[in-house]
Amino acid sequence: MRRCRDRGLRKIAVFGLAAGTMFVMAACGSSMGSADNLVLEDEENGRVVRLFGPMEKSKPDAENILRSAFDETIRMAEERFGLTVEYQTYTAENYQEKTYDDVSMDRVRNNMDDLYLLNPDAIQILGSEGCLVDLSQIENAGNLRDVVKTANTVDGKLVAIPQEVVVHGLFVNQDMFDQYGLSLPETPEDLMECCRIFKENGIETPIGANRWWLENFVFAQAYADLYNGEHTQEEIDALNSGEKKYSDYMRPAFEYLKELMDKGYIDAKTAYTYEAIEGEGPDFLAQKTPIVMAYWSAANSETAYGNPDFNMKVIGFPSHLGQMPVVSITGYGIGVNAEHMQDTMNVLNCILSDEALQTYAEINKVISPSKNVEVDYIPALQPLNDRIQDNYYVLGSNAGMKLEQWGNTCLIVRELMNGATVDECMAEFDRLQEETLEK
Repeated sequence: MRRCRDRGLRKIAVFGLAAGTMFVMAACGSSMGSADNLVLEDEENGRVVRLFGPMEKSKPDAENILRSAFDETIRMAEERFGLTVEYQTYTAENYQEKTYDDVSMDRVRNNMDDLYLLNPDAIQILGSEGCLVDLSQIENAGNLRDVVKTANTVDGKLVAIPQEVVVHGLFVNQDMFDQYGLSLPETPEDLMECCRIFKENGIETPIGANRWWLENFVFAQAYADLYNGEHTQEEIDALNSGEKKYSDYMRPAFEYLKELMDKGYIDAKTAYTYEAIEGEGPDFLAQKTPIVMAYWSAANSETAYGNPDFNMKVIGFPSHLGQMPVVSITGYGIGVNAEHMQDTMNVLNCILSDEALQTYAEINKVISPSKNVEVDYIPALQPLNDRIQDNYYVLGSNAGMKLEQWGNTCLIVRELMNGATVDECMAEFDRLQEETLEK
């Protein structure tokens, strides 16, 4: 196990956003402007909190409409506490050999910043290494939804908190379903039948896919009972101890996904070459394919699916319990040896206040991590929101599971896309589980 080091030489480096996170943060930031002088002045006075993340900071004199939702909440903290939050940014073109996760974990372990935006796998790893502060002591942590606490708790400690709950669903062309007299699918069998009818009527690829998000089909089916039953923690404990096998949960879902591929309802070969939204998006918007998958915010952005020429609905993935949203939660964490600990705790508590989260949610039209914050959503998102509000969901990322879920499942699904058998995929889950048990 790696240990978090005491602060050594500070390396101020600028990095970029990995592809998967970039879509979530696409609205954030323009170029760094005259804030540089403010940072240097405040740095001399010791009133700086250093944030590492995928976004740059908007110019301080920019019009509010041009500022990102995150910048608005940071501004609240800066004004309240009389400090400056200095952004350190990952840019892929400047650090091509390392992913965002690689860089963020290295920076946390070496105490290079105070506050970090972390992906689920990094949260799990760093939390287990003892590198992140327990945030349950923050006053506004008491307002969090249970799903947030569950996803980001490691060894009994809440180690990261997000400003939004990222929910994945199926984006469907309601007009095309209506054209063929189809109801929106609830179960895996429903979806298979819809795809059959679409295919018989000349729609070449009923489900548009990419190489990143097909694992959502797997999670929805594999973990429907686990997360919506009465023994969630007991089952997770059994998986962590090796008493139960991840492959037993995953096998039926992988078999289903393979059937979708074998019948041509998903073009696995083409999907493997596609980045998220950029590949399958044009055919969906052109009404050549009736179904794609994406995250909640993609319905709000005109650069993604927010302004289609048809009636769009966003629903959960099919499961035997009905349409099932898949939740993956990033979060902000604080290094245990943060140089500006109290200021950093104050900043995080401020941006997690209901006031700040209301501002953030209203700008981005997202689901807030606070159970006290609600905003109006576009009608297309209502089916997905209804399921979340009824507390039906599965977690695609759960820091309480010793075997990291989102990244590992994505990679194994890619093997399936490349021709691996279901047995071979299950063997890989078994191998990974054995590795975690040995640690």
